[in-house]
Amino acid sequence: MSPAFLLTSLIVVVAPGAGVLYTLSAGLSRGARASVFAALGCTLGILPHMAAAITGLAALLYASSVAFEALKILGCIYLLYMAWNTLRETGALNIEGRSAPGSALRIVLRGILVNILNPKLSLFFFAFLPQFVDAGAPDALPRMLELSLVFMLMTLVVFVVYGVFAAAVRNHIVSRPRVLAWMRRSFAAVFVLLGAKLAFAER
Repeated sequence: MSPAFLLTSLIVVVAPGAGVLYTLSAGLSRGARASVFAALGCTLGILPHMAAAITGLAALLYASSVAFEALKILGCIYLLYMAWNTLRETGALNIEGRSAPGSALRIVLRGILVNILNPKLSLFFFAFLPQFVDAGAPDALPRMLELSLVFMLMTLVVFVVYGVFAAAVRNHIVSRPRVLAWMRRSFAAVFVLLGAKLAFAER
């Protein structure tokens, strides 16, 4: 495994984004268990983008402005929806004493949507993975699958660390209504900024 691949992947995974924000909010609002489900959902949301890159579908997404714009708009709408729910105290920072039945599945599904509706991920992997694989080698496809799995595992581990840390300071946040209100507004604002950033993204 190339050290360059591991270092680059780590930088990409650690960098704050919608997935990190969602995992942090899950840890703060519902605890460590929820943050693990959120991290799992965000990790699973990477699968379609990696599959697209490996099969070459990302090239089609790059070539088709209509497909790119459609997926981008859906992603923006979903991020704004998460911001609205956060402000209404029914979304990312909805503090509850215990999780409602079926909430784990909802946390995972939301995490999947956070990443699956970002077309830039497909283009990123389309440009990223081939740099570490010899296209002419007979084991090129298995190699790309191996790198993809390593990236996903790294994503899961880093996101879980983020979420568990958020859960560890949860009681300090929940016991301070003003801090909680400030964080709720901050998280909503970041979701809006991420949506705006995605709205102006170019292929």
